[in-house]
Amino acid sequence: MRKYREGKDMPKRQIYLTGFMGTGKSTILNCLHQLCGLRKIEMDEQIVQEQGMSIPDIFAQKGEETFRNLETELVKRISHMDNIVVSCGGGTVMRQCNVEEMKKNGTIVLLTATPQTVYERVKGSHNRPLLEKNMNPQYIEQLMEARRPKYEAAADIIVKTDGRTAKEICQEIKERLEINDNTK
Repeated sequence: MRKYREGKDMPKRQIYLTGFMGTGKSTILNCLHQLCGLRKIEMDEQIVQEQGMSIPDIFAQKGEETFRNLETELVKRISHMDNIVVSCGGGTVMRQCNVEEMKKNGTIVLLTATPQTVYERVKGSHNRPLLEKNMNPQYIEQLMEARRPKYEAAADIIVKTDGRTAKEICQEIKERLEINDNTK
């Protein structure tokens, strides 16, 4: 695990938040940004901004493969940045090349939640193309289980988000990575 302490030879500091949709990546991104002073990048938002269309539109018009290629290109660009926390799309770690790039200069934090918690968090959303026609805990569980081996293999640390506040989760991440307050 990469430590984040002040020092002359300090490596680039990148924290990649991964996990299934609805596990709290965006919420924890904003919390770590405020708590630790790290710059933040929301990968899905960045892709939407750069492409000028929503994720469901990218999937519908260009296909999932194109979206995944856009994620990979963004991971490559991010890998050259310093002092950032990144909220990755739920499928980013499905590609080993993305995991390898993220691990070069950063730590991968896997956020987890139960299928029921995920369902409760995303049930009103229509911005989740993989769930749009399968918005139920059973399907969520199947998809989570299919992705679990890759998520866990990529993770440097795993943090459960069920029944916890964002501040509690961020404090755990901060302590486990030994991040100083307001790192800039």
